[in-house]
Amino acid sequence: MARMICESRVVQVPTKGNGFHDITDTVRAFVKETRVKTGTCNVFLRHTSASLVIQENADPAVLRDLGRWMAKLAPEDSAAYEHDDEGPDDMPAHLRVAVTRTSETVPVAESKLLLGTWQAIYLWEHRKRAHTREVVLTVMGMGD
Repeated sequence: MARMICESRVVQVPTKGNGFHDITDTVRAFVKETRVKTGTCNVFLRHTSASLVIQENADPAVLRDLGRWMAKLAPEDSAAYEHDDEGPDDMPAHLRVAVTRTSETVPVAESKLLLGTWQAIYLWEHRKRAHTREVVLTVMGMGD
């Protein structure tokens, strides 16, 4: 008989500084572990200077182009921002998060994420130095 399942876990994601960090396998493993057959998986990032994006995983040029586009959109320019307590890359990081997301929700069926063929879930670190980021994974749905 099917039963409702709701499970959450906080995972630590070490970053190496600015760039994309693929967390798809971590999310997939958690979904499989929960044994949810049909439902949703929410991925939430507990930070204001990094974000989440679902993006192409086949051609690395896509991620490089996104990084260059974002650097133009929210440049590191100490004269442009009032907030600079944590360094010249902090306010641009906050701006970058404002135009991206800190949460993504993906459908689950047959205990698998229903991502498209070329999609992956990335934590996008917007700061220059390495950080350990906290990601909250929550799966809700019907399972065994």
